[in-house]
Amino acid sequence: MGNVVSLQKPPESEAGIERLVGLVSGDMARVNEMILSRTGSDVQLIPEVAAHLIESGGKRLRPMLTLAGAQMFGYDGSRHIKLAASVEFMHTATLLHDDVVDESDMRRGKAAARMVWGNEASVLVGDFLLGQAFKMMVEVGSLPALDVLSDAAAVIAEGEVMQLVTAQNTTTNEDEYLAVIRAKTAALFAAACEVGAIVADRSADERGALRSYGTNLGLAFQLVDDALDYSGAQANLGKRVGDDFRDGKITLPVLLAYRRGDDDERAFWKRCLNDRQSSEADLDRAIALMATHRALDDTIARARHYGAMARDALEIFPKSDYRQALTDVVDFCVSRTY
Repeated sequence: MGNVVSLQKPPESEAGIERLVGLVSGDMARVNEMILSRTGSDVQLIPEVAAHLIESGGKRLRPMLTLAGAQMFGYDGSRHIKLAASVEFMHTATLLHDDVVDESDMRRGKAAARMVWGNEASVLVGDFLLGQAFKMMVEVGSLPALDVLSDAAAVIAEGEVMQLVTAQNTTTNEDEYLAVIRAKTAALFAAACEVGAIVADRSADERGALRSYGTNLGLAFQLVDDALDYSGAQANLGKRVGDDFRDGKITLPVLLAYRRGDDDERAFWKRCLNDRQSSEADLDRAIALMATHRALDDTIARARHYGAMARDALEIFPKSDYRQALTDVVDFCVSRTY
C-alpha cells in the first residue's frame, strides 16, 4: 500500500452530526420504516440487493437534511417523510449505478452489490429504487418538490456522463471537474435541503438559501472525499487508499499535482491515468508528488471555502437548534475522517 498522508484538521474537527441526528430522530425512524416498506417486492432479488446497500451503515445525511429543512420552520405534517425517503432512494440508486460504471469492488466496507449479484441486477434494482422514489414524490402532491427532485435526477445523470468524458483525461481543468461534482454530488444535497423548505411552504428567499447551503455543502463533501482517497483515513471509508488512482479517476488532488508538476511528472500522471499503466510503487510516487505540490492541503482548503459559503447561506435564518445543527454538519463534512 502506498505511503499515506495524514490530513490536518481545523479546530472545529470535534463537531459532528449528533445534534442533527437528535433533532430528526423521531421522523428519521418513520423514514426508515418507509424505506423498508418501499423496498418490498414479489421479485425476491430486489429487496435482497436493496437491503444489502441500505443496511450497510450509511449515515443517511441527505434525508436528514430534508427533515431538518422542514422542521426548522415548524412544519408538523407528514409529507416530508416521503420526500426524505425519496431522497435516500435516489442516493442509493446512484450508488448502485456508480459501482457498475466505476467497476468498484467495495462499498462502505462491504462487497459492492455488483460483486454479489452482478452488474445487471445492480443497475435494474437501482432503476426500481428510482421508480419508487418518483412514486413517493407524486404521492406527496407537491409539484414544486417534484420539479426540484426530478431536475436533480436529470442533473445527476448528466454528471455521470460528464465524468465519463473526463475519465482518465489529465487535460481536464479545475472548472470542468467542479462542474462534474456539482452535478454528481452537490445537486442531490441541494435538492434534499430545498424540498424541506418547499413542503413547509417557505418563501423563495428561504428556499434559495437552503439550496445554496446544500450545494456548497455537497461540493465541500466531495472535495474532502477526493483528498481522503490518498490519506491514511481512507480505510475508515471501507476503501483502500488510492482506489481512485487505480481506477484512473481524475480528481482535484490529481489535477493540482499535474498542473504544478514538471514535464517528467506530467508524463508519469499520463502513463498512470491516461494509459492506465500503474503499480503500487506508482501510488507511492503519486502520494509523494501530491505532498510536494500541496495538492491534498489545497483540496481541503477549497473544501473549507465551500463550507464557509454553506455556513453563510444559513445566516438569513434566526438562530436555533436547527440552524446550529446544519452548521455542525458543515464542520463535520469538512473535517471528517470517515
